[in-house]
Amino acid sequence: MNRIFAPLKQKANYKSNTLNSNVLTLLNMKTKNTTLYFYILFLIPFFSQVIAQNKSITLRDKNNTYLDSIKKTFVKNNMIARVDSLWMNELTSLNTFNALPSDIDSATTDQKVDLELPTELLKSRLAAMNSKSPFNIEYNPQLENVIKSYLKYRKKSFGRLMAISEYYFPLFEEALAKANIPLEIKYLAIVESALNPKAVSEMGATGLWQFMYQTGKQYNLKIDSYIDERHDPLKSTEAAAKYMTSMYKAFGDWDLVLAAYNSGPGNVSKAINRSGGKKNYWNIRKQLPKETQGYVPAFLATMYLYEYHASHGIKPEKALVKHFATDTIMIKKQMSFKQISDLIDIPIAQLELLNPSYKLNVVPVYDNQKHYLRLPQDKIALFTSNEDKIYTYADYQSNLREKPLMISMTIAAKNTGSKSKTTLEKTKYYTIQKGDTLGSIARKHSVTIADLKKWNKIGNDILALGKSLKITLK
Repeated sequence: MNRIFAPLKQKANYKSNTLNSNVLTLLNMKTKNTTLYFYILFLIPFFSQVIAQNKSITLRDKNNTYLDSIKKTFVKNNMIARVDSLWMNELTSLNTFNALPSDIDSATTDQKVDLELPTELLKSRLAAMNSKSPFNIEYNPQLENVIKSYLKYRKKSFGRLMAISEYYFPLFEEALAKANIPLEIKYLAIVESALNPKAVSEMGATGLWQFMYQTGKQYNLKIDSYIDERHDPLKSTEAAAKYMTSMYKAFGDWDLVLAAYNSGPGNVSKAINRSGGKKNYWNIRKQLPKETQGYVPAFLATMYLYEYHASHGIKPEKALVKHFATDTIMIKKQMSFKQISDLIDIPIAQLELLNPSYKLNVVPVYDNQKHYLRLPQDKIALFTSNEDKIYTYADYQSNLREKPLMISMTIAAKNTGSKSKTTLEKTKYYTIQKGDTLGSIARKHSVTIADLKKWNKIGNDILALGKSLKITLK
């Protein structure tokens, strides 16, 4: 019996082993497929990122290629002197001077400073300054302390400020001279902002002359989302000159004008009343706010350091770019500093320095108002010689920006000549009325009888009263 069933048993064992082998094979395949599945899932983000990066690179390359193709056609004038980039880097590093106004605020005029400067020598120098100035520059211990403090702690800063002032002082002097204001007022911008047009105080006072928002508006300085003319050197200086003029009419003394500029005319008037009607700054100084008590000494000390810098070993750094080496051009289409920088190869930091009133680094165009861009003279020549090409590039970049969906659909329909939209806009329906004929309807809508028959599949001239006719307007 065993011999009889042995072949059957062997056959069954073979089938069992084969089945087990197939099962194992399937399991192995399933395991491999599962592993492959998870591996693919793992790689999808990587490939997506690569594809996205390649797409970004392609778009960027396309943009750069278009930029390069435009720049290759630019007309250049190599005879005009180029701006020294190292100097501009120094000029745009305005954070260096941020510490000076805080030094002025915290300066104590009553604390003696250990510095070798004979009092008698200082007196004679102040007297010489006083003889040619409308300010009351007289020696007193408080002023001596401030001068010595600056010489001891801010000597290097003044050397650099003297270089920056070669850029700003000429335009200050022009505005002050027009308003018949003492030219020494230019030193006040150092006390106020350390010649940083982007300076903003904790109270919100802004710009070279530190105008508050309402004061800026009062003197017609434009302030909106794009522009803050409190940062504009020319316009803010003109506004400061107007303010100084009005204060001088009120007090008749330039020292008191400075005090009023710092603390307001109301505080100066109160100090005069509290001191029994005295009108010399030094006589009412103790009645003024604490900050204002050090304000005029800081101004006079700054004036002294500029006048006698050589005697104290202060070496002004030379300004290689002065204000008269720049010019302005009216911008006809909105452009960003980045676009201008790419097109005419000028650092964005330099554009920010020359055009500090543009808050978003964009020169806007709106309300038919004229907005100007200040550039070095060699860049002015480059811009004006290639103005059309520059604006073409600005348009090109503007068209790359994502637009709202409805606008995009409208543009797409126009570009593709969408028939459905065109038909909808140009098709109307007319209800046949008593007395109408094909001829009268055709004349009324400036179409032909043949077209009416074609559009409405009419084979004869008979019209059914009340029926609508389709009319496609041309």
